[in-house]
Amino acid sequence: KDGIKYLDINFLTSFPSRFVSKAGILPAFVGSIYLIFLTALISFPIGIGTAIYIEEYMKKSRLKEFLELNISNLAGVPSIVYGMLGLGIFVVVLGRGMLTGALTLSLLILPTIIITTEEALRNVPIAIKEGSYALGVSKWQSITGVILPYAMPNILTGTILSISRALGESAPLIMVGALSYVAFLPNGLTSSYTALPIQI
Repeated sequence: KDGIKYLDINFLTSFPSRFVSKAGILPAFVGSIYLIFLTALISFPIGIGTAIYIEEYMKKSRLKEFLELNISNLAGVPSIVYGMLGLGIFVVVLGRGMLTGALTLSLLILPTIIITTEEALRNVPIAIKEGSYALGVSKWQSITGVILPYAMPNILTGTILSISRALGESAPLIMVGALSYVAFLPNGLTSSYTALPIQI
């Protein structure tokens, strides 16, 4: 209750400080925005593209069942495991910058994006699909012009929920080198950074 008086515009636009009255969350706020933007930029095209390929192009086979089963399993893996994966691969190759954090979060939410997109594509009525083919369009034209627009609201719901999960994660970011105290704004893909969940 005593801290409410400090929740003002200065709290959002100030840098961290050892003085409570001057402390702010600007670096963490900006870092979270950058991270989510990069994560969405990486994960949306890959996740939606993968779901389209699996659902619309892959024939029913053991390979398809194997892929879908393992993607579902990956959606339930604890976030710290993705942090360890990011530490073992991305940190070694790219260092401890913001791009490493975004790639790690992308791995974390990709299974969820793929699963929700597949479900959205399955929910498109077969009559709509067959109607587009009856007009003589190609499979790709049917996907981009008919199926995707119909499924897009459900796809967006799933991707927004995925991004919300990424926004709240701290364990994988700590594993790949996000800092707990940053008194400057990130200025590039390899810049040091922090995020709001780490500050909390």
